[in-house]
Amino acid sequence: MMGSDWQEPLVEKQVIYTLELNGKFFLVENVPARVNEETGEQFFSPEIVERLQRIILDGKEPDRVIETSVYSYGDC
Repeated sequence: MMGSDWQEPLVEKQVIYTLELNGKFFLVENVPARVNEETGEQFFSPEIVERLQRIILDGKEPDRVIETSVYSYGDC
């Protein structure tokens, strides 16, 4: 069992937030997050999550649009 002084190694970073919604993918760049250096898991404050939802759900015009390839794992 871990002692009470154990802490996850979290660091403040700017990350790319990804979301799939109704068959569309959205990327939001430069999002502040606390990142676990060992696992790569990202943690966002409630305020950041609310802002991300507004950005995507309000239909704001994107800064740019990119094209990406899609593969099916089962076809490999």
